[in-house]
Amino acid sequence: MKKCSILLLAVTMLVASAFSAMAAEKLIVYTSMKESIIGALKEGFTKKHPDIAMDYQSAGAGKLMAKVATERQSGKIMADVIWTSEVPDFFNMRAEGILEKYESPELKFLINPFSDYDGTFTAVRLGTLGIAYNTRYVKQAPTQWSDVIKPEYKKAFGIANPALSGTAYMSIQLLVDKFGWEYIEKISKNGGRIGKGSGQVVDDTASGDLLACIGVDYIVNDKIKKGASLALAYPPEMLVIPSPVAIFKGTPNFEAAKKFVDYLLSEEGQKILAEQGTLPVRKGITPPKEYNLPTSEEAFARGIKIDYQKVLTEKEASIKKFTDIMMSK
Repeated sequence: MKKCSILLLAVTMLVASAFSAMAAEKLIVYTSMKESIIGALKEGFTKKHPDIAMDYQSAGAGKLMAKVATERQSGKIMADVIWTSEVPDFFNMRAEGILEKYESPELKFLINPFSDYDGTFTAVRLGTLGIAYNTRYVKQAPTQWSDVIKPEYKKAFGIANPALSGTAYMSIQLLVDKFGWEYIEKISKNGGRIGKGSGQVVDDTASGDLLACIGVDYIVNDKIKKGASLALAYPPEMLVIPSPVAIFKGTPNFEAAKKFVDYLLSEEGQKILAEQGTLPVRKGITPPKEYNLPTSEEAFARGIKIDYQKVLTEKEASIKKFTDIMMSK
């Protein structure tokens, strides 16, 4: 009798497990966020929603958009949610009608950088870029964007390739909008160098191959946390680039996708972002002091204003012009 009871219990547990697996919601996220960020958020989200089986693919925004384009041709986008820092892509996807509108109840607590917001995509963080410099070799911190065109930075200032990095493209467009193409020409004349990606130019600065570069906040802060001789200086004219999240239209997992967006924008999700060394969009949450980041409100106020439609239409021409200038030296 005892054996029968044990067998019955085991069968019951297997059946319950099978039904649970069948009932569980699924969620796939495409993101350009680094593993430590998306991994920490996945852990928190899964604890809050154990009934949702979440998975993600982390890659550069360009690779993810190429994947989305291929999947659209095959008739089905495999992801439910996309979250990158390539803002023009979201305007394109909105124009193409492939994004689902969703206004999270968390919206009232957020800084919203999009003046024409309509619910198709929502900023999750405010990515900031400053002048990352090697503290072993640079004893006086740069304070202005003009500092990196001085003789002491000759052949030692790096910018990620805007053709490979959406964040790099946005940062260059912002600098050009503020200071004109003459600024890029001065960087080129001073021997400025193009790096492959946002992470590589920071690595080259940490190693001493470069003295400074345009550095993304969380990439630089992660290196500092691991012991790199780096610091991040913010000139008065800040480069602030939102990272939007959106839900693909027609996803069968719309309810799970909404819960994920809500979690990203929740106090818990935003605190995780702050702890990773980047700025949340939720008001009142401050990153740890060790990162020396401004508040989100201050960054938004100091940020060079962005004309997203201009950024969208001029991208190809701007990348070509930038490459031509930097390769002409």
